[in-house]
Amino acid sequence: MPLLAVNDIHTYYGHIYALKGISITVEKGEVVTLIGANGAGKTTTLKTISGLLHPKQGTIFLEGEQISGLPPHVIVSKGVGQAPEGRQIFTRLTVEENLDMGAYSRQDKLEIKKDLEHVYQIFPRLAERRNQAGGTLSGGEQQMLAIGRALMSRPRILLLDEPSMGLAPVLVDTIFQIIQELNREGTTILLVEQNAARALSVANRGYVLETGHIFVEGSAQELAKNEQVRKAYLGEV
Repeated sequence: MPLLAVNDIHTYYGHIYALKGISITVEKGEVVTLIGANGAGKTTTLKTISGLLHPKQGTIFLEGEQISGLPPHVIVSKGVGQAPEGRQIFTRLTVEENLDMGAYSRQDKLEIKKDLEHVYQIFPRLAERRNQAGGTLSGGEQQMLAIGRALMSRPRILLLDEPSMGLAPVLVDTIFQIIQELNREGTTILLVEQNAARALSVANRGYVLETGHIFVEGSAQELAKNEQVRKAYLGEV
């Protein structure tokens, strides 16, 4: 049984028919990536999984339990964490207050404290700035904070939406090293990323979306060798 199973999802974004029968699976312990051009439906897929958008048709299961149609806060409590596109941290709250917000659905205070210290181990820069307002952090630090906040919900699957967007190359390297480290620690990840080459370098499998459809799917190695994918998304001619 897959950890996450998205079955024939049809979703509208306002009046736009954004997802036209998307089906994907993520096995426990995998990194699976969604790649595609702007407007292909990648972020809409994540928002549908996390309950921010409701599908008109289709089902979503988390370890066999249907979660499609549930409110977002319930889906978080079931084990779906998300670091959204654009980070969307609380700019006036401190780093630590932002992280605490990630654990709002939990009651296990001792375990929350342990997870907070673990996030600080993963992101030492956040530990140094724990009393600093989120809005004063650099772009890279804000991305670390968004990921850390999602981890504080102790997710069974972590949804990452464009984690490298707007970052300098050296920080992109850092973020992808962190993604690999989180996966080595056992975190299952569904990754949306504009930088297809980097996404495929850390993923086990991938799906290529085009205008709300899955254009091609396969292992990361297969997609990296696919001539159409290389031309369209890896910058090769």
